[in-house]
Amino acid sequence: MKVYLDDERTTPQGWVRTYWPDEVIALLETGEVQELSLDHDLGDDERGTGYDVVLWIEEAVMTRGFKPPKIMVHSANSSARIKMQAGIDAIERFANN
Repeated sequence: MKVYLDDERTTPQGWVRTYWPDEVIALLETGEVQELSLDHDLGDDERGTGYDVVLWIEEAVMTRGFKPPKIMVHSANSSARIKMQAGIDAIERFANN
């Protein structure tokens, strides 16, 4: 499955729409997510951001051997995009070793 985390944009055809990090994490835990596209700003930082998903994946990969899906960032927040991409790069380095 392909999972799209966003609060405003139109969901691409063939993707499962999620609005909050906990929804994405629940789908990731099924082991069925093959691709993931993340926005950062979701309208309520207390409920989480796309970066929270990156942090969850990073911890799961390093502590439980979780196999990450292909992860992309579609956020317009340039500083958050850089931070999220750095986390994704770390996930990929660790998962490929």
